[in-house]
Amino acid sequence: QVQLVESGGGSVQAGGSLRLSCSASGRTSLIYAMGWFRQAPGKEREFVAHKRWSGDTAYADSVKGRFSISREKVKYTVHLQMNNLKPEDTAVYYCTALDPAGRHASWGQGTQVTVSS
Repeated sequence: QVQLVESGGGSVQAGGSLRLSCSASGRTSLIYAMGWFRQAPGKEREFVAHKRWSGDTAYADSVKGRFSISREKVKYTVHLQMNNLKPEDTAVYYCTALDPAGRHASWGQGTQVTVSS
């Protein structure tokens, strides 16, 4: 169906920046939006941001003003620019592709982001 490959995780000190990327392949015609979720140890997976192909974007309140999602149309690739990172942003970040009904068509394997104080 749809395959997603993430890159760009790592470790950074508080206040630093990281950029995550996610590239889709396979049946990309199924994709209506792409975005990111994250899961910290012992917590539920939570929404971070998404971008619809219409151009609309949405962000979790906890990352508004610090994170920015963008898309490369030709390559079915999205980037998550994360600035002013905080220790509470530490989590495994998962890329997801959504179909027009809003269902998760696919998930990436996850990439670790660690922010130290």
